[in-house]
Amino acid sequence: MAAVVVKAPQKYDANSQYTIFLAGAIDMGKAADWQKKVADALAGLDILILNPRRDGWDSSWEQCRTCEPFREQVIWEYEAMQAADMIVFCFTEDSKAPVTMYEFGRFADRKDSIVCVEEGFYRQGNLDIYAELDDVLVYHNLDEMIGDLQQALREKL
Repeated sequence: MAAVVVKAPQKYDANSQYTIFLAGAIDMGKAADWQKKVADALAGLDILILNPRRDGWDSSWEQCRTCEPFREQVIWEYEAMQAADMIVFCFTEDSKAPVTMYEFGRFADRKDSIVCVEEGFYRQGNLDIYAELDDVLVYHNLDEMIGDLQQALREKL
């Protein structure tokens, strides 16, 4: 069986198989699409991948609780992180990812988690320390993290 990728705000059944949420830099669509790279690398595994990078994102949506598409996005991400068995966090060097930093603080120690903090990320030191304190595997290279993640999932599944 192959991985199933579900993007926000699509429906999914997290109870159907091992579920991974891809938390990390999107920066309103400006950040590199690291989510696709991870999903492609995991395509041969029997897993469900929840990807918050929404097709058709409209950057004109007001980021407030009364803007329905924005609200739907935030709630989808929150519920998907709660439902996931594992959360993969990624902070690319040229991103800011303030929401992902919040998500890391909220969920990293509650789930099976790994994090990639690329060299040069402006808050790399903070994330390295928090990962160490919460016993979360930390990588500074996305390709290295992907390789280890593939191996770990093959052993787990």
